[in-house]
Amino acid sequence: MDASRLRPLRVGEMVDVAIKIYRQRFGELARAVAVVVLPVSVLNVLVTLSTVATVDDDDPFRRTELGEPTPTIDGGDLAALLGGILVAAVVGWLATQLATAACFDIVSGTYVDREPTWRDSLRFAIRKLRSLLWLELLFGLGMLVGLLLCIGPGVYLYVAWSIAVPVLLFEDLRGAKALGRSRLLLKGRWWPTAGVLVLVAILGFILGGVIEGVLGGVMAASDSDLVDAIGGAIAQAGAQILTTPLSAAVTAVIYYDALVRKEGFDLQQLAAGFGVEPPPEVDGLA
Repeated sequence: MDASRLRPLRVGEMVDVAIKIYRQRFGELARAVAVVVLPVSVLNVLVTLSTVATVDDDDPFRRTELGEPTPTIDGGDLAALLGGILVAAVVGWLATQLATAACFDIVSGTYVDREPTWRDSLRFAIRKLRSLLWLELLFGLGMLVGLLLCIGPGVYLYVAWSIAVPVLLFEDLRGAKALGRSRLLLKGRWWPTAGVLVLVAILGFILGGVIEGVLGGVMAASDSDLVDAIGGAIAQAGAQILTTPLSAAVTAVIYYDALVRKEGFDLQQLAAGFGVEPPPEVDGLA
């Protein structure tokens, strides 16, 4: 890792560094995400196919003006549908937390020439899962209150708390302390941070759009519910595999840039945090 990365970076430089790390470690990053999101995709397909509405052909009152049967769902089917959707949503949320934490561990390792495998990083994420879930719950509640207070406060908090996850993972500050630490580190840097997050959101939207566009053409040529369900699951999983590592890389760069600006952070400190020896070529900040 070049020590020059640990100096205050401009918006474009932060995005550039994040993309370089993303490309350099994409193999491990993609595996870490795929291992947790692909099972969720399978679950989503099963939920979709198991809750297809049944058609009552014998009921003349359940037909459209064109004479076609109207799909109906009885109470039991509706309960199964809602239960399946809820389970899939919860499992998907858990998978997202694990994938994000694992990606952050992989990205952070590049700063000290430490190259954890996707297995190492997932084990690290699992150890932190309970704290991550509590942090995300507080984040969500804070965002909800902020949005109810005329949207603006919610937008502010989203950016101000954007590095709370790396704070938790690296500094072991939990819950409200992680949120407060994130806000403190980004004080005076709200607009540049928002700019980086917007740029990455646009990149993620483009990547996801490409996948959905390609698979959309395949699904459009089929009338099969199975093909539609599988195609949708593949599109969602593919988008996550591409965009989750990029988002984690950008968040990591924002976090370390804030440490450099606020506290003169260097590679020796980072290496000590990981319990490894710092790279020998680092003598200080460039």
